[in-house]
Amino acid sequence: MQAKKRYILVIICCAFLAYCYFGGYRLKWLQKLFAISVRRNPSKLPPYHQLHYQFPEDPAATSPSTVPDDGLFAHPLFESKYIGDFQPTPFHTCRMETCFDYSKCSDRNFLVYVYPPEPLNSLGAPPPTSANYQKIISAIQESRYYTQDPEKACLFVLGIDTLDRDSLSEDYVRNVPSRLQRLPHWNNGRNHIIFNLYSGTWPDYNENGLGFDPGMAILAKASMSVQSLRPNFDVSIPLFHKQFPLRGGNTGFVASNNFPANKKYLLAFKGKRYVHGIGSETRNSLFHLHNARDLVLVTTCRHGKSWRDLQDARCDEDNREYDRYDYETLLQNSTFCLVPRGRRLGSFRFLEALQAGCIPVLLSNSWVLPFQSKIDWKQAAIWADERLLLQVPDIVRSISASRILALRQQTQVLWERYFSSIEKIVFTTFEIIRERLPDYPHRNGLVWNQSPGALLTIPTFADTPRRLPFLLDPVGQRPGPNYTAVIFVQIGAAQLSPNTALYKLVRSITKSQFVDKILILWACDRPAPTRKRWPPTGHIPLHVIPGGSSEDRPSISQRFFPHEQIETDAVLSLDEDAILNTDELDFAYQVWQDFPDRIVGYPARAHFWDDSKNAWGYTSKWTNYYSIVLTGAAFYHRYYNYLYTNWLSYLLLKTVQQSSNCEDILMNLLVSHVTRKPPIKVTQRKGYKDRESGRSPWNDPDHFIQRQSCLNTFAAVFGYMPLLRSNLRLDPVLYRDSVSNLRKKYRQIELVGS
Repeated sequence: MQAKKRYILVIICCAFLAYCYFGGYRLKWLQKLFAISVRRNPSKLPPYHQLHYQFPEDPAATSPSTVPDDGLFAHPLFESKYIGDFQPTPFHTCRMETCFDYSKCSDRNFLVYVYPPEPLNSLGAPPPTSANYQKIISAIQESRYYTQDPEKACLFVLGIDTLDRDSLSEDYVRNVPSRLQRLPHWNNGRNHIIFNLYSGTWPDYNENGLGFDPGMAILAKASMSVQSLRPNFDVSIPLFHKQFPLRGGNTGFVASNNFPANKKYLLAFKGKRYVHGIGSETRNSLFHLHNARDLVLVTTCRHGKSWRDLQDARCDEDNREYDRYDYETLLQNSTFCLVPRGRRLGSFRFLEALQAGCIPVLLSNSWVLPFQSKIDWKQAAIWADERLLLQVPDIVRSISASRILALRQQTQVLWERYFSSIEKIVFTTFEIIRERLPDYPHRNGLVWNQSPGALLTIPTFADTPRRLPFLLDPVGQRPGPNYTAVIFVQIGAAQLSPNTALYKLVRSITKSQFVDKILILWACDRPAPTRKRWPPTGHIPLHVIPGGSSEDRPSISQRFFPHEQIETDAVLSLDEDAILNTDELDFAYQVWQDFPDRIVGYPARAHFWDDSKNAWGYTSKWTNYYSIVLTGAAFYHRYYNYLYTNWLSYLLLKTVQQSSNCEDILMNLLVSHVTRKPPIKVTQRKGYKDRESGRSPWNDPDHFIQRQSCLNTFAAVFGYMPLLRSNLRLDPVLYRDSVSNLRKKYRQIELVGS
């Protein structure tokens, strides 16, 4: 028996040695052949970024057309698939380097093409499109991203509604695969982006169940999991309901910063309970945490057509407890709001909690939070584990009051800057993709996670955040010294003389100790005066920028163009008939240095809501408050010129151009939209205009009516009213000046007749 075992062991050892010898010989032969082939023809090697190292289980599954016709590469060990040549790429392998064509994009012009609607079907009806998808299309087509020329486009957006891919939904669009193949620029999805809120259907709600192959398209998708997200390629977006606004959106519910307030409830949730199926485990266990005192977590089985047939023994009690609480009241009176997963990983509760300033407590393992690659959610949300549900009360009770304050503040920043409208969600998605372009500068985490956010911070403006007005530290940093005076000349005097308002204005500016240079924007029919007609400016440069003839009159928005001659942070915007003296200019500039993110100036106006007309009203009456400081005599940061020209909607600029009016109102709306702060008014004399100019457009009776119309148009395009009221006025006697009357710094301001 022992001899038999020895013989078997010898046979096994011999077989193993033979396998190693012949196998090793064969491997050495392949390596040698590989080296010879590369030396003979190195061009046969595919580029590194185009090679997917795939070793299929079935060699026959790989089409011969995808493998180079070479004896070496024909072997199954070296099979590979190429990106390009219209070959399909496995869904999970896509990255920007492999599935995106950078050559179609420009770092300056990131353009998006939207496919036109499909032709009418046999019944004469257009293809179905949900309200939310139509909002996405409208947001793009009314933005600066949009192009009608597909040859100029970096991204392509489908005209096919792909938001709801639940086959049981009324918004489900059928025959998507065949429709995709008919698109002229589909190219297996390369440089396309597909928006999706719901995928899969009952009973498993498969996350990847789109009903079509997205190919190399980027997915902007809600309820994405860590396992399905393609890093640096897909974008996780929030789930939003059908009534979500297109633009603007409601502001956060936290009206002031006097929190952390003592909320009635520590933790709250009110929503559906799933008796069985995916997502039921977490919500079915919430009743263990509910104590009806500081923890209110109530659910209901009362949803769906057959809920009575599926109800369990606890449903009646849950329904009674559910009806005791109002959902909005819970949101407003809770410090933390539970956000458990539903059938899918995402939930409407997430955005609702953000808006209410209720700190989200996430119970959805593996969920990739919206825009997680850019937004630091640790500053606004709390994570919990679905498997450790009973630990949630201890987790939220352990958070300090200072931490609660910081979390609540951040919920409002993120809500207002990225999530309050479909437009912001779409634009944030585009900017995340745009930052992946090799030549486009990246905004750091500080920019993305503090107000005003990345959508209003254009990185091509400057190479350092210190040049942006809202990123300056008010204690340690101040804007650059001096200012550039920009005088907009729309009427022009028949002859420039020492008695004209424009001449006096230039002379006052040259006496200022802070002026760097003077720009004259000559936008009238008369030819500009020769240099010797202007008052002497000494060492201060004076540039006259012509605006064209009467046949080619520039828009009044030219005054806010980012002229290359403006090198200072501060811009002093002036109308030609302003009559400010040097003390008024210097004092306003000193104030602006302390508030570089705002408009600081003299003439003020106000807006109000007119119930009789159901519209916004505009008034120039002297009241106890104001919301607009006219840019006919005001300081602001030059970054707002860049935003005005390169960021504002074309519809807004077109309104200004057609009316030749309202550009100052639009600039005020822009600055208030960025800062969420009102402008600042400083002390002025009774008048700041030269009333001798009889041809002034400000004397036109239609001028006031136009401005009211503009105000309502601007509010409609913004989606809300950005202007904020203030009753603050800064006077030189108490502003960084001695109280002593003998040492007043700005004495001319009190001399009315000067």
